[in-house]
Amino acid sequence: MSTLESILFSLSRAFCTPFAVFLQIQGCVICLLLALGWLMAAYVRNREIRRIKNSMKAGNSLAFLSQDINELEHSRQVQLPRVSVVMPLKGFGEHNFHNWRSQITSLYGGPLEFLFVLESTQDPAYHAVSRLLSTYQDHVEAKVVVAGLSTTCSQKIHNQLIGVEKMHKDTKYVLFLDDDVRLHPGTIGALTSEMEKNPEVIFIQTGYPLDLPSGTLGTNIGIYSLQPCSMGFATGGRTFFLWGGCMMMHADDFRQDRYGVVSGLRDGGYSDDMTLASLAGAHKRLITSPPVAVFPHPLASDLSFGRYWNYLRKQTFVLESYISKANWIMNKLLFAVHCYLSWGFVAPYIMAVIHITSALRIYIKGYHQLEDTTFASGGMSLVILLAICTFIELLSMWNLTRREVTLCNLLSPEAPRLSLAPYNWGLIFIAMLVDNFLYPISAFRSHFSQSINWSGIRYHLRNGKVFKIERRNDMVPAKTDLGGKHLYGKKGAPQKASFLSSLGRNLAHWRQPKKFDV
Repeated sequence: MSTLESILFSLSRAFCTPFAVFLQIQGCVICLLLALGWLMAAYVRNREIRRIKNSMKAGNSLAFLSQDINELEHSRQVQLPRVSVVMPLKGFGEHNFHNWRSQITSLYGGPLEFLFVLESTQDPAYHAVSRLLSTYQDHVEAKVVVAGLSTTCSQKIHNQLIGVEKMHKDTKYVLFLDDDVRLHPGTIGALTSEMEKNPEVIFIQTGYPLDLPSGTLGTNIGIYSLQPCSMGFATGGRTFFLWGGCMMMHADDFRQDRYGVVSGLRDGGYSDDMTLASLAGAHKRLITSPPVAVFPHPLASDLSFGRYWNYLRKQTFVLESYISKANWIMNKLLFAVHCYLSWGFVAPYIMAVIHITSALRIYIKGYHQLEDTTFASGGMSLVILLAICTFIELLSMWNLTRREVTLCNLLSPEAPRLSLAPYNWGLIFIAMLVDNFLYPISAFRSHFSQSINWSGIRYHLRNGKVFKIERRNDMVPAKTDLGGKHLYGKKGAPQKASFLSSLGRNLAHWRQPKKFDV
């Protein structure tokens, strides 16, 4: 028996010890818990699908706008409150025109204004959105606002606050949207209707994106990185989660700085959703997510490893920002639990590879030692159990995605039909492993660096708040992360590279990081 085979069989025996068996069974439990969460989320989405279809069968052809067709009568529509939609923009990409058009062509019947807020007129989005608005100038109340540079908080938060300052004096609700959100015709009406039902109770209405891949490994990893959180938004009501891409709030909360929403964001705020979620928890305010608040979110077709890594860094970096001691404790608990579960999810698959390799060596070489064959048999039993749990998990994820695709098609009957065809479930399985393996590495990197490059701006944190902002030309990436938006035009942009080749180059230079690499 060679040295390599001895090591292989030793590892296989080690992975059959009680502690190793515990880790492998724990991984199976994690898979089943994810499957259960996605199953419950699919139930909520499917309940809404049935409601819309039943309403349509009963003669309400506009069920995608309102369950009660009487609510669409002119006498009721003119009584709807004024809504201001604030969209902080940064860069311009392949999907922006479609997204913006879906936003400004909303079928909301009440007074509605759109404020597109940019850092400067040098942003590629400035001329693009100006051309779009000139096309709809006689039909839509919209304007472009130049916010200038942020000095005390992230640029996105700065743009949002400037937008709030410029909104109409009669605005009752303000809706913050990311520029890569693709709305349904009835989204604003549905969010407003829920707010009007319990205006004294609901603090924020939110939703969640349905990521649409291009078929590459990079976009499938981008999809899975958000997928576990989707179950927290598919509650059909109260939730503790908040997504900054869609937040409807009371305008007076900003005018009067209730609960410190303005000061909390303005004075050192890095993440809008994490800051507002912590304020909601501190003041016992309600966050809700209507079942129809799921939005198509097409990803860039050329996502590289560097852009995915920076996106992951931004996701983990939010846990380093906080506004109170209780918020700090909660973030550290999330940090610890997420890191433990991520590697707890990956470890059984590494052990499974050893078990399978050991069993194959025994079969090929014809070894018949009782001890080795016993351990190989026990290891393969664990592999089979893990395979079953993985299949159940992927099946549950597929089922939820199928329901959300169907729901989006019902809510936007005029839009091109979405389908499951772009989803490669083999790549999504690999994405599950890659994302969970890299998450703790990214989280620890964020913890020890206390700085992040977000669309060419480097933010430094101290005591959970932004205290220093750097802007230099050498920090500006060619494109943004998942959206693939050009920040300062296409000139000088590198040629497209595959995710795997990009990963290889990054690993080759892992030991020689540049000063401002992220």
